[in-house]
Amino acid sequence: MVTIAVTSEPADEPRVAVSPDTVKKFTALGALVRIEQGAGLRSRFSDDAYRAAGAEVVGKAEALAGADILLRVRRPSAEDIRALKPGAIVAGMIDPYGGGGELTALAETGATVFSMEFMPRTTRAQSMDVLSSQANLAGYKAVVDGAAIFGQALPMMMTPAGTVPAAKAFIMGVGVAGLQAIATARRLGAQVTATDVRPATKEQVQSLGAKFIAVEDDEFKQAQTAAGYAKPMSAEYQAKQAELVANHIKTQDLVITTALIPGRPAPKLISRAMIESMKPGSVIVDLAAERGGNTELTEAGRTIETPNGVKIFGPLNLAGTIAVNASSLYARNLLAFLETMIDKKEKTLAVNWDDELVKGTLVAKGGQIVHPNLATKTA
Repeated sequence: MVTIAVTSEPADEPRVAVSPDTVKKFTALGALVRIEQGAGLRSRFSDDAYRAAGAEVVGKAEALAGADILLRVRRPSAEDIRALKPGAIVAGMIDPYGGGGELTALAETGATVFSMEFMPRTTRAQSMDVLSSQANLAGYKAVVDGAAIFGQALPMMMTPAGTVPAAKAFIMGVGVAGLQAIATARRLGAQVTATDVRPATKEQVQSLGAKFIAVEDDEFKQAQTAAGYAKPMSAEYQAKQAELVANHIKTQDLVITTALIPGRPAPKLISRAMIESMKPGSVIVDLAAERGGNTELTEAGRTIETPNGVKIFGPLNLAGTIAVNASSLYARNLLAFLETMIDKKEKTLAVNWDDELVKGTLVAKGGQIVHPNLATKTA
């Protein structure tokens, strides 16, 4: 029998790695799930709901003792991992590029560590893609929170007393979060424009009823990696794009920035001068705040107001603010991944080390950091 441990997350992380629904499915696979008492309360999953689904609700030490697998949202401590079986599997959002010494300490425990952020962008892996499931929710919440900060109506309203014009929303970065932000802003009635350096996004933006804004030169046509991420752009292109954005942003009421490049600080898309040109009362929601922000003035975890009356919101863990949904989706991502490692007939662990999903997400094994993206950082 495979024993799966789930423990409580830090105070600033309301999500949890399993839901009662995924506990049922793990149990059907022959696994025993031990969850720390109270671990799901901030996601509105009660201990009784977990028990009813087939889990054992126990203290932290008992949950960890001898477990084959530890499922987490955030990176666990090396101390917790040492309570597992030697070489046990740890899966979660390990924050591989921000780990530093903690990631090395994690590897030195001998655990087999999988970072869900490295999940390959393939059709087969779509149900396991934690970045997409969480970004989808963050894109939605960015618009909702931005609208609340804006404090004015988003849709056009025609009344006997006159017409309320539609608010203008500008989405910068059209990945999963950006697309959901476009869709949400459109549903709320805003007039939406969007920009991205990847040419494939133009059709996606237009399909949602928004207008695409970008410098469409030869470099733009080659600005996407095989994995679907944006490539770093030349200084010349950045200057042309910045000029276009600077002219456009002056008229916008709500701006959502989502631009991130894996392993790099967030690109600066909005300068201080651009912010100073914006209308009083306009709002920027910077989803890249945790990586330094897409604006020059973003402060992670804070909402600031500039002298000209622009509010800049730099949220941390925005998906976690709707933890019920975020935990449910994240738990399904983990379940889909772990199902590939459990022999359904023998009800034992059976990891295929040649599987592209395993090779793509494996960060540490046998006491060493093994992922090629991290090898130079820890050599």
